[in-house]
Amino acid sequence: MNIFKTTEAQLKALIQSLYGDVEDARIVVEPPRDPAHGDMSTNAAMILAKQVGKSPRDVAAELAEGLQALVTVQSVEITGPGFINIRVDQGLYLGVVESCLKQGLDFGRSDQGAGERVNVEYVSANPTGPLTVGHARGAVVGDALANLLSFAGYDVQKEYYINDAGNQVRILGESTYLRYQQILGRDVGDIPEGHYPGEYLIDVARALVDADGDQWLDWDDYLPRCRDFAIDYLMGEVKKDLADLGVTHDLFFSENKAVQDGLVDQALKALEDKGLLYTGVLEPPKGKKPDEWEERPQLLFRSTDFGDDVDRPLKKSDGTYTYFANDIAHYYAIYKQGYPELVNIVGADHGGYVRRAQASFKALTDGQGTLSLPLVAIVNVYDNGVPVKMSKRAGTFITLRDMMDRVGADVIRFIMLTRQANQTLDFDYAKVSEQSRDNPVFYVQYAHARCCSAMRHAEQVFPNLNMEGVDLLPLEGDGMAPVLRRLAEWPRIVEQSAMAREPHRIAFFLMDLASDFHACWNLGNKDASLRFVVDGDEGLTQSRMAFIKAVANTIATGLNLIGVKALHELKSEPETL
Repeated sequence: MNIFKTTEAQLKALIQSLYGDVEDARIVVEPPRDPAHGDMSTNAAMILAKQVGKSPRDVAAELAEGLQALVTVQSVEITGPGFINIRVDQGLYLGVVESCLKQGLDFGRSDQGAGERVNVEYVSANPTGPLTVGHARGAVVGDALANLLSFAGYDVQKEYYINDAGNQVRILGESTYLRYQQILGRDVGDIPEGHYPGEYLIDVARALVDADGDQWLDWDDYLPRCRDFAIDYLMGEVKKDLADLGVTHDLFFSENKAVQDGLVDQALKALEDKGLLYTGVLEPPKGKKPDEWEERPQLLFRSTDFGDDVDRPLKKSDGTYTYFANDIAHYYAIYKQGYPELVNIVGADHGGYVRRAQASFKALTDGQGTLSLPLVAIVNVYDNGVPVKMSKRAGTFITLRDMMDRVGADVIRFIMLTRQANQTLDFDYAKVSEQSRDNPVFYVQYAHARCCSAMRHAEQVFPNLNMEGVDLLPLEGDGMAPVLRRLAEWPRIVEQSAMAREPHRIAFFLMDLASDFHACWNLGNKDASLRFVVDGDEGLTQSRMAFIKAVANTIATGLNLIGVKALHELKSEPETL
């Protein structure tokens, strides 16, 4: 039950009756920033004024008269240049509670996506080492987005693109072979610069020795086996870490297999057939001296035809494909699977890659497909304000496994969504372990635990408490209005978050709902009549348990979307909140 969507539809029907066919796509009905201004606000008068040849205030007056006639509207007020603020009948909010109770964990589920197919690619770390804290954030953002889109009615495929071709996996094979030799007693000296120094490769090499013995020790053609074994081993570790984080994928797409299967040739042939490939010489990059620049003919893609700032090379000087050519084949293959929309979660350091990627997808799909590349910023890790050092085992980074061992998956998943993805995030082990209102994951989980505690208490006081046919009217005037208004926003938040492809909005909503609920709970500490379980009054308790159940359902649903467990009780109660 999306009361904002319903009211918006009624408003647009009113506009049709007053002004006929007008452009109303930008007209919205939304919660006002300040609840004191009412329950809903609309910009309709400002959008329509020029179209109908009247002042915004005059249009607002005409719309207000029509809105006032709606049975769900209590009062209408015109403010500023023509904003319309609406107060609704409180029975509308009771209908939200009733709808939540009926739908349970499906409350807020939407058909907005209408089954549109979306491929969400995330994590996609090079298989050259353990997952890092940076990968963790991309994993959480991507997984929460995929869950959100599914809940909003889209047909979603979760994908991991394995970068198992190119120079980095050659270096992985060489680095593994160095550790392999060490385990078998050979002195290889220091790990050469440019190779992977992390001690995690000792485990890989030891597993290789267990599997193959010393047969590669003096074999010149060691590289294919060492490379492929290391990729398989490390991808196994990656999948374990992701599983423990609660992340699973439907598709693992191998870059190397795409090359071997000729998908790059097919994708480039498609571009060639459109006249979008040519042989040419690029200008030197900015900042390069002429004597450092090798002028040579290259196979180029006309990406400037699609908004890029320069045409892009598709082959290296040795005749092999560039990584961009391989990426084009990947996008082409997913599109051919029947996914017109691709969402590729990437690190903030990929900002310069976005335009060329979108240019290639626009070219491949004749503008019919959509490729977005949300950027995920870095994570700074602290412990009580002190930067956490990189682990020797990892080499140059903090691993996801280290972080999970320290604070657990739930904390990681929630905290990674407490800022917009493209903003830098500070993650402090001490702060995310506190039992306080300053720790958002605890604050939200505690709200759900409190709901469960209240329901258990109600069952003890009233063993025969029946939630069937509950009378919700007593909720009016019980000091629960802020929470009821927040619950009513949930279906709208789901659709708005999915439309914007921004799952952090779900975490923000949960924090707001938890804050409203804790404030409501605390009213009962000051006034016994406002407690959720009222001794001697089973009817009132029954109504308030319906309210509690609706809050618990909504919190549980939101937490489920972002992959966090809804706790039914805490191991220890906080001293203060």
